[in-house]
Amino acid sequence: MRIFADNNCIITFMDFLELTKKRFSCRSYESSEVEKEKLDYILECARMAPSAVNRQPWRFRVFTKENGIEKMWDCYDREWFRTAPACIVISLRHDEEWVRSDGKHHGDIDVAIAAEHICLAAAEQGLGSCWVCNFNAGKCREFLNFTDEEEPVVLIPIGYPACETTQKNRKAMEEIWVN
Repeated sequence: MRIFADNNCIITFMDFLELTKKRFSCRSYESSEVEKEKLDYILECARMAPSAVNRQPWRFRVFTKENGIEKMWDCYDREWFRTAPACIVISLRHDEEWVRSDGKHHGDIDVAIAAEHICLAAAEQGLGSCWVCNFNAGKCREFLNFTDEEEPVVLIPIGYPACETTQKNRKAMEEIWVN
């Protein structure tokens, strides 16, 4: 954490490395609701994510107990998932994604960047999150009435962690840095 004094104001900043170490795949949540202000902040962080040719082919849908999170449970039937008080569904609009000249589609990459912005923003706000890609996309598509051009890509449960923050072991730098 860095602390700066500016015009009689104290401003604190979290180091990015510290934030990345704070973010983990949370699979147990307290029953406390997530404040709307925090969800709005998280979505604003996701909105600012970069995308290929700035196409921003994503859509975000937030579900809570007030607006049908139970339907999301049908899409991913795991007990731990049901403990999350909020869930953000990120979908990809294929008609908006950029396609490189060799035919490579970049929509999944764009959604992945936005998803990690969500997870990092949640961690900064003291919330836990987890990428869920192993869900029933057909049920999700049906529940959300997606057109053929829109595909659900990831579910991100969000809430206050009910477990100890644990970061899984990472490979040593010499194992991943190729010269």
